[in-house]
Amino acid sequence: MTQKEQIARFRKGFPELDIVRAATPGDGITVMDEDELAEALAYGESASVEGRCKFVPASGAASRMFKDIFARKSDAIEKLAAGIEDFAFYSPEVFGSAPYDPDKTASRLLDADGLAYGDKPKGVLRFHRYADETRTPVAEHLVEAAYYMKDADGLASVHFTISPEHRELFEKAVEEVRTAYEERYGVKYDITFSCQDKATDTIAVTPDNEPFLKDDGTILTRPAGHGALIYNLNALPQELISIKNIDNVAHERLLDTTAKYKSALIGRALMLRDMVRAYLEGMDMFESTKPYTIYPELPGGYGPLKYDPYASDEGQALCQEIETFLREEFGIEMPLARDCAKRAEALRAKLNRPLRVCGMVRNQGEAGGGPFIIREKDGSTSLQILESVQISDPALMKQSTHFNPVDIVCCTLDYKGRKFNLPDHVDPETGFISSKSWQGRELKALELPGLWNGAMSDWLTSFVEVPLDTFNPVKVVLDLLKPAHRGA
Repeated sequence: MTQKEQIARFRKGFPELDIVRAATPGDGITVMDEDELAEALAYGESASVEGRCKFVPASGAASRMFKDIFARKSDAIEKLAAGIEDFAFYSPEVFGSAPYDPDKTASRLLDADGLAYGDKPKGVLRFHRYADETRTPVAEHLVEAAYYMKDADGLASVHFTISPEHRELFEKAVEEVRTAYEERYGVKYDITFSCQDKATDTIAVTPDNEPFLKDDGTILTRPAGHGALIYNLNALPQELISIKNIDNVAHERLLDTTAKYKSALIGRALMLRDMVRAYLEGMDMFESTKPYTIYPELPGGYGPLKYDPYASDEGQALCQEIETFLREEFGIEMPLARDCAKRAEALRAKLNRPLRVCGMVRNQGEAGGGPFIIREKDGSTSLQILESVQISDPALMKQSTHFNPVDIVCCTLDYKGRKFNLPDHVDPETGFISSKSWQGRELKALELPGLWNGAMSDWLTSFVEVPLDTFNPVKVVLDLLKPAHRGA
């Protein structure tokens, strides 16, 4: 889109989705009991997979994390100064000693003559303190990968999406810990990076939909949301991909729970993948053993007629079984189809798609996408993760019991072992407009269909409840004072 078209989109917005209802436990969200949890864990350990990778969106500076500090909001900078010695990034060489002046503490955190954290990416900031080290989010993600992403040969692949100007910082953060962690956790890392394509950047506007001008008078452009990362995801060769945001990490003392449920999501994804493949292979076999039969021309000029194998009792039973599977596992209600061949064709199309299993946590007031059931253009229903800006009806928001912490496991090969082309499964009409900030100033940003929203709109989707303990994001710097980011 040109800048003029982008401004028009800001003013016009995106079409509303046909939201049926919120997904809730038993109605779109699976709550695993202990037996189901054990089954998923066991399946994940035994199932074959063509490579696995931990995918970590990590591009962009941490400016939003320090929004209130940039703005010198008194409450925020006073809490920062009062707790400064409890942060992993604290050192007396940078911050001096008590008493700590709030304004000076803020300056030393953000400015170039201090830590310059406002201009650095979240991934390389010091988040957690241990007895003999401090860890960045990059380091914590490498530790996580050792817990639940390494393969039978001990290889753990981790892919970070970064901004090109931050590559050196990320490479340094990796090299600081790689050797020590490989020895400590018995793992060999394969660590790769990619950058969001600059061609997908969009302009920012003011709250009044006018171009947002930087101090030098030029228009601010910014990456158009994580939706552009579908191309980065598409380039990965591995079949099984786990997605988790860079800032959603906790102190290692809490990692056992996170690893257990991530492993369960992996097992459930592989279980569903194999069930989908079995149905598609079953349809292939059914059609090959019951070929279309062409009858001779009938009197009166009618014909020839073709025999539809799915019109048989056996064919109808197979279609009914697949419809039940789609409804129970993926929330897909199919519209009534009178033509048996078209019914089977529609079912095949629903089955033969990329697959994702998404962890969902109970809503505790944290920001994040919510799980909903929507009506598709073809009349079927589907499970989708929606952002709050996509939901205009407050009553629907009140129905929502869970939200998406970006805890997703993907399977990206089709049933014949070929890689899906993921951009083919994006809904371009599901972008949205979000509120952001730049150096403390409010702006509106044009987001492409989000990576776990519209960019995965045409995927097979399963929602599974996971404990709130697995979600520990750092959205603002003061979040690092919460128990999940502190030692025992």
